Amino acid sequence: MTVVEDKEQDSAPRRRDRGDRQSPARATFTALTAWLSRPLADFHLVLALTGLLTSIGIVMVLSASSVASVDPDTGSGVYSLFKKHLIFVLTGSVVFWVALRMPLKRTRALSSMAVVVCLAMLALVLTPLGSAGGGAQRWFVVGGFSVQPVEFTKVAFALWGAHVLVTKYHVLHQWRHLMVPVVPVALLMFALVMAQPNLSGTITLGVVLLSLLWFAGAPKRLFAVILAGGVAGAVVLALTASYRMSRVMSFLSPGSDTSGAAYQATQAKYALADGGLFGKGLGQGPSKWSYLPNVQNDFIFAVIGEELGFIGCIVVIGLFVGLAIVGLRIAMRNLDPWIRITAGTLTVFTVSQAGINIGYVVGLLPVTGVTLPLISAGGTSIWVTMFLMGLLANAARHEPESVAALRSQGPGKFGRLLRLPAPEVYRPPARRRGSGRPAPRGDRPSGRGARSAQAPERRRSTPARRGSSVRRGT
Repeated sequence: MTVVEDKEQDSAPRRRDRGDRQSPARATFTALTAWLSRPLADFHLVLALTGLLTSIGIVMVLSASSVASVDPDTGSGVYSLFKKHLIFVLTGSVVFWVALRMPLKRTRALSSMAVVVCLAMLALVLTPLGSAGGGAQRWFVVGGFSVQPVEFTKVAFALWGAHVLVTKYHVLHQWRHLMVPVVPVALLMFALVMAQPNLSGTITLGVVLLSLLWFAGAPKRLFAVILAGGVAGAVVLALTASYRMSRVMSFLSPGSDTSGAAYQATQAKYALADGGLFGKGLGQGPSKWSYLPNVQNDFIFAVIGEELGFIGCIVVIGLFVGLAIVGLRIAMRNLDPWIRITAGTLTVFTVSQAGINIGYVVGLLPVTGVTLPLISAGGTSIWVTMFLMGLLANAARHEPESVAALRSQGPGKFGRLLRLPAPEVYRPPARRRGSGRPAPRGDRPSGRGARSAQAPERRRSTPARRGSSVRRGT
């Protein structure tokens, strides 16, 4: 044996040892991938993200509202606004549990009635029964708490729109069935909300409409038409109201009127700049001392940047990015087309609302008054966001792997603690005869654990594929 051969034999075990030892980053990635592939991983992630965002909101509202809470005329103390926010969070936790525990079939069945009730509330708020303030009439005052009907309308429209689009799936290739009745009802909602007036509510309702059509598989040319109409409508609305026009002009030239229409946006940028990398410290931000009005509501992200710095802002943005990933994962992993469209729409609606809020705080968008979900102080918005987070967690429990695990291994720790019932097995509807469009892909179970979660069926002559109700790659 030559010397070269001896060296090759000695180096072979070393190469195998180096190959067996993974780098820490690769080992972490492998462990994370393995954990994400487990049943109920998405369910636990929704619970964790909701809890973290809500906890950050409680702390930041306590810090931001301490000065604005003091009112010598009414005798309110430092914690008055914080206590009100805490009450909404506690009652919102009950709303979260109800949405998590309610069967999704019942939620879908009640969506039509919910839309009718919301339309009636949008009309009644314009009557003397509604409460006016700040040049708008958007609220009902009940027991000292203000309720905005538009917040409930967003969720009701998402649930009902998904129900209609799934019911008419076989004829959605015809434009009249794709547009009616979802688009006319949306236009009626837009008109009622703009009559308040409430531009931010109209924008978020438009996001819900676009999300429904996107996840239902509408043609791309339809979105071009809707976006063009939306831009034209926004221009008309901006030209017909002086305060909207001043907001647009202050966004286009923020340095021209720093003490007028651009005052809030300018002070928000100052607050972010003062925070630096690590911030001034929790509770140490000066913006809440009347430098930045309404800081605990629309501009709470500026306080986060001022007191927690760039690191705090990145953490909050990362949590919303994680929510977007988990929500779309839930939509793609479910088999029921209604759950897929609903989960995708609610995820896009929540994350886009956060994006709009952060966008106008940092100066990338005009100020619209959209709150930061789960973090801004608020009443109706907290309830609604908690409800849709509960729906998202409920949808995560209906993934095929989750259904199989919950039915074979029991409800688990969280299921027993929250007294959650076992999710129902999804059974696809029978294919219609003579339909010009194939049955929705995703009606047949697929993936690990799906066979044990579904009832045995005879294989069809034309196998259905998974995934048309949610566009691939979203």
